[in-house]
Amino acid sequence: MEDILDLYEEAYDPRNPSLCMDERPCQLINDVLVPIPMKPGSPIKEDDEYEGKGTCSIFIVCEPHTGWRYLEVRKQRTKVDYAEFMDKVSVMYHKMYPEVEKIRVVQDNLNTHTYGSFYENFDPEKARSLKNLFEYHYTPKKASWLNMAEIELSALSRQCLDRRIGDMEILEREAKAWEKARNERKIMIQWRFTTNHAREKLERHYKTVRI
Repeated sequence: MEDILDLYEEAYDPRNPSLCMDERPCQLINDVLVPIPMKPGSPIKEDDEYEGKGTCSIFIVCEPHTGWRYLEVRKQRTKVDYAEFMDKVSVMYHKMYPEVEKIRVVQDNLNTHTYGSFYENFDPEKARSLKNLFEYHYTPKKASWLNMAEIELSALSRQCLDRRIGDMEILEREAKAWEKARNERKIMIQWRFTTNHAREKLERHYKTVRI
């Protein structure tokens, strides 16, 4: 936990930026009956019956210091998907910041979030270059709330995905429009929970560790 919190307190350095990465499943749902459109003084009316159209996954990274984020909608959340997504992130970062030396990545302990995913899907030289570029910082088990990417996914859920969407292409178009709007506004996350706060509020856990 303190490793993550200390990282968040560091000053921004474009040569060694910090990213938060996360992913979430998303169920695709179609209406069986066409909803009655919203009118002045009357909200949209939807029937309770719906049709499931499968699932997909949303991958996202965000850079809290600059208000930049990038997302992709994928059919699955396999090691291949993770490796390809992180490879795209590396390409974008080298274009934005040619002087980048290391990218620190905050993420959870999902079994696909490893350097091994690179070696299983790319040739050894490319896998090694990605391993050397990304420096992983894992959130503790049962403490994924320390990952600021969860805040971005929560905002996406409330502002974009709080309705029935039955097609992956439509979902991706809507999600990318949300991404573009937030990037243009450079919406940043003001993280206020520091290591000192942790030691005060979670003192009992520190005592447990010492015991």
